[in-house]
Amino acid sequence: MAVLAHSATADIEGRLGMVALPAHEDLRAPENGLVMVRGRVGGDGAPFNLGEATVSRAAVRLSTGEVGFGYALGRDREKARLIALCDAMVQSAELAGAIETQVVAPLRAAMIEKRNRKVAEAAATRVDFYTLVRGEG
Repeated sequence: MAVLAHSATADIEGRLGMVALPAHEDLRAPENGLVMVRGRVGGDGAPFNLGEATVSRAAVRLSTGEVGFGYALGRDREKARLIALCDAMVQSAELAGAIETQVVAPLRAAMIEKRNRKVAEAAATRVDFYTLVRGEG
């Protein structure tokens, strides 16, 4: 589900368009809310409330009974609904393979490629101070 949380809504929607979606209903209509973000500080790791973050959530039930939940950071209710739908479909024995191969695997590959590209861009700016030579002029 982390792959779906880090993917764009349009990408998830496009990938789900390749899969025959089963009949489903919203158990919890997509809604926005707040969650408390906690942190730890000091040598003893004492927790403290850092602040609040906006989160969207949804719950979906397939006609076969599987229930899926979706959470997404931010105010994207449609993304939360799509994640919940994917979660429910992954729990179904007949739909799990299609969701993995048609939706999750391509999104995972794109996410890894994007991460590797960012790592390569950052590595290109790396300076090795041991190879620097002082200019005597």
